[in-house]
Amino acid sequence: MRFLKTFQRLSPTKIIVIGYCLIILLGTVLLLLPVSTRAGETTSFMDSFFTSTSATCVTGLIRYDTYTHWTLFGQLVILALIQIGGIGFMTIAISLVSLTKRKIGLSERVLMQEAVSAPQVGGIVRMTKLILWGTLLFEGLGAIALCFYFCPMLGAMKGIYFSVFHSVSAFCNAGFDLMGCFAPGSSLITGAQNWILNLVVMFLIVIGGLGFFVWSDILHCRLRFSRYRLHTKIVICTTVLLIIAGGAMLWLFEQGGALYQGQSGSYQVMTAAFQSVTSRTAGFNTVPLAELTSPSKLLMVCLMFIGGSTGSTAGGIKTTTLAVLVLSIFTVFRRKKSVECFGRRVEEGAVRTAACVLMMYVTFTIGATLIVSYLDGLPVQEVLFESTSAIATVGLTLGITPQLSIVSQILMCLLMIFGRAGSITILLAFTSTHSTLTSKLPTEKIRIG
Repeated sequence: MRFLKTFQRLSPTKIIVIGYCLIILLGTVLLLLPVSTRAGETTSFMDSFFTSTSATCVTGLIRYDTYTHWTLFGQLVILALIQIGGIGFMTIAISLVSLTKRKIGLSERVLMQEAVSAPQVGGIVRMTKLILWGTLLFEGLGAIALCFYFCPMLGAMKGIYFSVFHSVSAFCNAGFDLMGCFAPGSSLITGAQNWILNLVVMFLIVIGGLGFFVWSDILHCRLRFSRYRLHTKIVICTTVLLIIAGGAMLWLFEQGGALYQGQSGSYQVMTAAFQSVTSRTAGFNTVPLAELTSPSKLLMVCLMFIGGSTGSTAGGIKTTTLAVLVLSIFTVFRRKKSVECFGRRVEEGAVRTAACVLMMYVTFTIGATLIVSYLDGLPVQEVLFESTSAIATVGLTLGITPQLSIVSQILMCLLMIFGRAGSITILLAFTSTHSTLTSKLPTEKIRIG
């Protein structure tokens, strides 16, 4: 009883953080079981914890190849963690409660609002159902489409299983794969030439990264762009711009490299587009990332850092954060008092929140990069790529994940939890809810720039 009373007094943000930690611990225990590994031996606690964290935070960084190390039981545990982490444990919990016909109270609605970054409490149960059924619809359609690729190669049963696993992993922007069946640690490189695999996975990644509120808006307003909310307009425009610009720049940067030597134009365009999409928190890759040129690697770090959109399965600082910060620059240049976009004025606190999110991500990413590079003696560029991949819950790596020391692994796990729960959620969870400032202090000007 005392525990329940203490739990009820916790703020929604603290419950969310604790919830993710409990799910990670449960996944760790299940992956520790000998039945989870093909060798029938117990995986070390740290490796199990790292894998559970990566799956729950839909990241995709791995210590062992998912297919060759884990049994069917272990793979299903990972898949369940991906699904729970992707759409949020609160979404699943409230969906189950709604099936019992029990009335969902205000506290549960507030908690759900925090979990999915909803703008308001009203309509949150309806939004929960949309998230659940929308997820099942897109993952189901993705699995059916992928069957045309996997079933001819692997047979009906195994092909269906592979299709479902990769559909869920792609939609949740997790990046876990079973392609070790063909070549351990290869991700989707063996299917780089297949249009079905590439297009379906890219579609699922983009849909999962748009965000649940964008779905709701599109469902309500159809294709009438002018009627969309400002949030939806910004998300769609920023997403399209990043995909096109990212793909074009990756294609351009690789023209002087060894990766495209002797390759067809269609291969170059497809791989450039895929890497542009997957860098925004998906974690799959269809080319050996270590062979990319340095400008391409740096560009992918930037794309990973930006990530997907608020209230989605993706991570990163989010497209809306980037858009608000860029728009604020134009606001300063034009000497306007407020940030404006699509004939609307962005709320005043949005710029401060965006700046806070950016600085927290930059601080933690650079800090982790310096620490890991110093402790493990690894090149800064490779560690920066890994740290950004962890905090943005991407899962792309240049191959240094198995080389990380225990301390570095713990640090990467903390970055993944931070990235999945959200910087603002983490900040509010560990700060006091009581205001200590009752009056405004005197104003004094300082010089900026």
